[in-house]
Amino acid sequence: MNSNSDLENLDLIDLISERHSLLRSILGKAWNENSEIYISNSEWYIMARIYKKQPTISYVTKNVEISRQAIHKFIKNLASKGLVEIRNAENNRKEKCIQLTPLGEQCYEKIVALKGQLEKKIAENIGAEKVEELKNILKLDWKV
Repeated sequence: MNSNSDLENLDLIDLISERHSLLRSILGKAWNENSEIYISNSEWYIMARIYKKQPTISYVTKNVEISRQAIHKFIKNLASKGLVEIRNAENNRKEKCIQLTPLGEQCYEKIVALKGQLEKKIAENIGAEKVEELKNILKLDWKV
């Protein structure tokens, strides 16, 4: 779905979905061209939620829109790639905490930079004001 005519007849939900897919695809390609480590969209999502934090795994499962079982799988994958470390919580031995390793933080900071470059490119094409307006609209409480 690249041409504007393909987007003409889509409703709001499908337009957001198409743009999201396109942007994720562009970011994934940019990441893969510059890195040996494959990181899925779901793994990026989890990394974003734990960046500069040390939440418990149960906190992550309650606050991320992915199934509990899938989150455990993604965390295991991230740990095997050396991107996160899991350890016992200080005040509760049953709980496990998760945090990004230095490599995980480096990777996350690189994807943030790639997102910044992509946002800048979008702003150059549609205007910085429209990008800001779109971000503000997306931040509003839509009461749905």
